[in-house]
Amino acid sequence: MTALVIAEHDNASLKASTLHTVTAAAKCSNEVHVLVAGHQCEAAAAAAAQVAGVAKVIVVDAEPFANGLAENVAAQALAIAKNYSHVLAPATAYGKNILPRVAACLDVGQISEITRVDAPDTFERPIYAGNAIATVQSIDPIKVITVRATGFDAAATGGSAAIEKLDAVADSGKSAFVSRELAKSDRPELTAAKIIVSGGRGLGSADNFKLLEPLADKLGAAMGASRAAVDAGYVPNDWQVGQTGKIVAPQLYIAVGISGAIQHLAGMKDSKTIVAINKDPEAPIFSVADYGLVGDLFEAVPEMVKEIG
Repeated sequence: MTALVIAEHDNASLKASTLHTVTAAAKCSNEVHVLVAGHQCEAAAAAAAQVAGVAKVIVVDAEPFANGLAENVAAQALAIAKNYSHVLAPATAYGKNILPRVAACLDVGQISEITRVDAPDTFERPIYAGNAIATVQSIDPIKVITVRATGFDAAATGGSAAIEKLDAVADSGKSAFVSRELAKSDRPELTAAKIIVSGGRGLGSADNFKLLEPLADKLGAAMGASRAAVDAGYVPNDWQVGQTGKIVAPQLYIAVGISGAIQHLAGMKDSKTIVAINKDPEAPIFSVADYGLVGDLFEAVPEMVKEIG
C-alpha cells in the first residue's frame, strides 16, 4: 500500500499542516508520496523531499496551480489517485476544499478530521464537537482522508526522497484567482504558535483586549479569541479558536474571560497545558484546565505580567 499526501504550501515552503499529515500517512501505509502542485514551486518540492518518511515527491509545476485553486489541484490528484490506497490532505481550508471533490469523483466516502490511525482501514475522529470519538472503518478501495494536525506529531526532517516531475492536467476553467488579503502580524501564526493567549466575551470590549497584549508580548505568544468575542466585534475573525474557527494544540494555552462553550473547547482542549482565568468557578473551561484561577481578570492579568518580569 502507498499513500499520497496532497501538500499544502505557498510555492516557497511547506505549511506545517503537511508535516502532520505525512505522519498520519505513514501510519496508513508503508510508503508515502507527496504531491506538490504549484507554480515555480521548486523550493516547496525540495522541502517535501527532506521530510522523513517520504519516499517520493511528485511535482507538477504549472501556472494554473499558482494559487492552489481546488478544482485544478483536485483534478491533478485524481489523475494519479488510482495508484494509491490512501489519499490524504490536512483538515485545513485548503484540504477541505480539495478532498471532497476527489472523494466524489472516486465515488468513495471521505473520512474527515482523523486524529488516530488504528489500522490501514480503521480511523478515529471526533464527533459531537469532540465530546465523543467515532471509530470508522472503510471498505473503499481508496481511502480519502483529511487529517486534524493536532492529532499527530509533525514529521521530522532529514529525508532524501526522489523528486519526479509530472505533466499538469489542463486548467479546469471553473474558477479564477482574483485576490488574496493577508492578515499581517508580528506575532506567531495562530495554528503554529507554541503559546496562545486567548480572550473571551468576559473582556467586555475591543479596547479591553489590549490588556492581553503585554502578556502575549512577554510570552512571545499568538493571540486568539472565543467565537463570542469575535461575534461581538472585539477582534478579527482570524483570531477565532474553536470548532468553527481554528483548531490549535499549543504547548501552553491561556484562556482569559472565556467560559468554555463546547465549540471553543473542541478547538483547544488538546493543548498540552491549559491555564484558565474566570470569575465564575462553575465555568466549563475549568473542566479542561490544568491550572485554574477564579478571579477578576482585570486584576489577575496585570499581576501575571508583573510576575513574569
